[in-house]
Amino acid sequence: MTSRITLISPAMNRSLRETRFDDGCSLDPSGAARAASLAGSLRSVDRVLVSPTVRCRETASALGLSAVVEPELAGLDVGRWRGLTLDEVMGREPDAVMGWLTDPDAVPHGGESVRGLCERAVRWLDGAGGVEGRTLAVVEQEFVRAVVVAVLGAAGEAFWRLDVVPLSATEVSGRGGRWNVRVGRELGGFEGSV
Repeated sequence: MTSRITLISPAMNRSLRETRFDDGCSLDPSGAARAASLAGSLRSVDRVLVSPTVRCRETASALGLSAVVEPELAGLDVGRWRGLTLDEVMGREPDAVMGWLTDPDAVPHGGESVRGLCERAVRWLDGAGGVEGRTLAVVEQEFVRAVVVAVLGAAGEAFWRLDVVPLSATEVSGRGGRWNVRVGRELGGFEGSV
């Protein structure tokens, strides 16, 4: 049995523009319009899931998807840094940020470590691998990174070397715990191929 999973990153919002740790804000009007312009262009799938974050749920809705919220698809929990910009945190806690960016086990914000997120992604993939057919999930960029790190068997430090642009698709397919990955295609560039 082969499972095919397409991970779609959310459309643009203020947090992404400002390099702000997710603060639950809605999509920008331009992000919502871009997602809405792609509604109906995606291949039909057997199930649609979405991260519980506001921007992922709004992206799924703008894409015209009826999605089931899957808590395990949540983005990285950054604890007390939530709502702050990276520059603000760097100004207050430069050593903590540098440690966080270099040590996948670090949790200076009191939330979840990068390694913890990667382990959660592996657990989710293990479960998703038991579902035949096509799954589409709208998830935060950091969850996409965690999946790619897991699929490639890369070290946790590779997490920060992956850029995931808004409204891009990363596809994984496989069976029996062996996955292949196709990374970061823009949604508008491959209608019908998801």
